[in-house]
Amino acid sequence: MTELMRAAAFAEPGGPEVLKVMELPAPQAGPGQVRVRVRAAGVQPFDVAVRTGWLPPYMDETDYPRIPGNEFAGVVDQVGADVTGIAPGTDVLGFTALNSYAEYVVVPAANVTAKPSAVPWEVAGGLTAGVQTAELAIDGMGLTDGETLLVHAAAGSVGTAAVQIARRRGATVIGTAREVNHDYLRRLGAIPVVYGEGLADRVRALAPDGVHAALDGAGGDALEVSIELVPDRARVVTLVEHAAAERLGASVVQGQRSAERLGRYARLYAEGAFAWPVRRAYRLEEAADAHREVEGRHGQGKVVITI
Repeated sequence: MTELMRAAAFAEPGGPEVLKVMELPAPQAGPGQVRVRVRAAGVQPFDVAVRTGWLPPYMDETDYPRIPGNEFAGVVDQVGADVTGIAPGTDVLGFTALNSYAEYVVVPAANVTAKPSAVPWEVAGGLTAGVQTAELAIDGMGLTDGETLLVHAAAGSVGTAAVQIARRRGATVIGTAREVNHDYLRRLGAIPVVYGEGLADRVRALAPDGVHAALDGAGGDALEVSIELVPDRARVVTLVEHAAAERLGASVVQGQRSAERLGRYARLYAEGAFAWPVRRAYRLEEAADAHREVEGRHGQGKVVITI
């Protein structure tokens, strides 16, 4: 008899309403893989794009129904051949491209790392995308001690990680956000500034020695302001305006996610040295509502689905 599982999936691309809880065949761990009983899965703009029919260029077309979700935390319950160092019953967090909004997900063993007991499931499930994206971006721009970084959409998940990573490297961080999020940014160590007309002048006033690099998580005017303020356009990294980046000489995130990086930030969280607030946790049946909240692109911290 085929083993079944519950998953939030969609039979055709569309708006959030296409996400439905379905009973689907449960995946089985093959050689070099582990199967994880998912406890929490992060929600991010990548998943929203997948739901509308987009797939990253490194992926082949997959059949419908399609399950979004590329970050998760849970308990290993199957270990495939040739896997060493991971046993059933191990609490882990990890990453993939799709399929995390489900009771079970199968990934290469190299894609998971042990979850410290002090890290709650909701935090672990939504940690990887933000910290990996932020560190890859900051590595790519070559940010160093004493420099100033401008972060747009600084209160979101990637922004939250970027502010803290840059501060740990000795940089000054100026973060754009709505005024309601300014105290939050100050707690993270950033100097907050409001969006809108006159942004470039407000940033200049806060950075008399100039802005050395920028991370754009908002697009549009935010990217234009970054290009205006940063002398070396290659040190402007955008998360959302890939076509404009090529035209303007800006950069996009390069590099690969790694379990080592993920584990490092999970341990920092467990030690109280890294903040990772969960904005809201939704049940699997509420996956559509989770997507609506993420599509709003406002708010502090991470949205997750618990399973």
